[in-house]
Amino acid sequence: MGSIDTPTITENGSTQSHAAAAPADDNQRPMASSNGAPESEATKKRRSGILPLEVGTRVMCRWRDGKYHPVKVIERRKLQSAEPSDYEYYVHYTECKISVSLGRLDEWVKLEQLDLDSVETVVDEKVEDKVASLKMTRHQKRKIDETHVEVGHEELDAASLREHEEFTKVKNIATIELGRYEIETWYFSPFPPEYNDSLKLYFCEFCLNFMKRKEQLQRHMRKCDLKHPPGDEIYRSGTLSMFEVDGKKNKVYGQNLCYLAKLFLDHKTLYYDVDLFLFYVLCECDDRGCHMVGYFSKEKHSEESYNLACILTLPPYQRKGYGKFLIAFSYELSKKEGKVGTPERPLSDLGLLSYRGYWTRVLLDILKKHKGNISIKVSLPEYFKLLEPLQFLLWATDLIWELSDMTAIKAEDILTTLQSLELIQYRKGQHVICADPKVLDRHLKAAGRGGLEVDVSKLIWTPYKEQS
Repeated sequence: MGSIDTPTITENGSTQSHAAAAPADDNQRPMASSNGAPESEATKKRRSGILPLEVGTRVMCRWRDGKYHPVKVIERRKLQSAEPSDYEYYVHYTECKISVSLGRLDEWVKLEQLDLDSVETVVDEKVEDKVASLKMTRHQKRKIDETHVEVGHEELDAASLREHEEFTKVKNIATIELGRYEIETWYFSPFPPEYNDSLKLYFCEFCLNFMKRKEQLQRHMRKCDLKHPPGDEIYRSGTLSMFEVDGKKNKVYGQNLCYLAKLFLDHKTLYYDVDLFLFYVLCECDDRGCHMVGYFSKEKHSEESYNLACILTLPPYQRKGYGKFLIAFSYELSKKEGKVGTPERPLSDLGLLSYRGYWTRVLLDILKKHKGNISIKVSLPEYFKLLEPLQFLLWATDLIWELSDMTAIKAEDILTTLQSLELIQYRKGQHVICADPKVLDRHLKAAGRGGLEVDVSKLIWTPYKEQS
């Protein structure tokens, strides 16, 4: 199918599509209802037989680009009309060739946007399959406050998951206003019940309090004395600043940040127990204050050496290198701590792609300084060769550990990265890391640019210590 261009968020509050109305082609179909022309009896009979569309129905839908794309009906609601078939439908676009998650394209559509001739039989998904495919995202089991917490998927059985998905399948907030931007949301976020009737929320960009009406925000801004996130500024380079926010000391801010982030993150558990986390908020600074660009969070104490729990770059600031900057910053903190780090598992496909790119750039930049191949001689007892390849290589390869000490990247991540690039080979009874400059240059080019660099000299930070 044809690709869908995602909308651009503009500073003046409007949302524009990258694609103008396209000329007629195979994706353009007649509207579901004609322009006033009388319908045949056969058409009326067919419409009455399939309307209203059932949840789960697959059909072609006309999108903002003027073309028709396959969708699945997620929910429906009745319009204020006497006609029993007058519904509008919440649909999910299922086959869009874009490099980001498609949840942002879920939306309510009118009947006339649907091509009823393309209606397919309802296909029910097996919730049990979803349960099997969802993995733990948090090592610790935390107490769930059912009135305030979105339960993590790892906590649910099939029946509970069905109830949970029923509740969260339709995004509740359509747009938000944050600073000078109006942003279309992508996913459901479990705001308190009193905000259930609000399609748009207004956020204070400094304290992240949110309101239902513009007037409330204006009154709040006259009283709010914050011009940057609460917490300590630990990095300042040019117009970029990073603030460390302790979830225990700034609980409301941490919770509001989670509400905000969940609007753009799918399949993430939202925890209100933010006491256990540190939030690192990246800002662009000007004479009006420090404006949030994105953030990452990390647990204060992680048994698995996780140095990043959640990461988000807000839509208006994406494709500017900030995501790569946040990843690099998390490793600079690990270096300061004298520890190796790794992102919390499981990683999404896009998350793995981002991290694999970072690991590739960092590791190959180091290997480029060596000429020729770096041989890794193995002199271990024979029985070690009976171990799994990953275990054996980790034990046998001193250079892997040396690279880990230099970069703060966990040894397992280094090994899997070099293996994915086919740089580790077995030659003449020993493992060899192939560091041919031409090969390294080719992989570095494929990994893309590194984005914004972290100026370590501008980082003023001491590792977190629990206060007694």
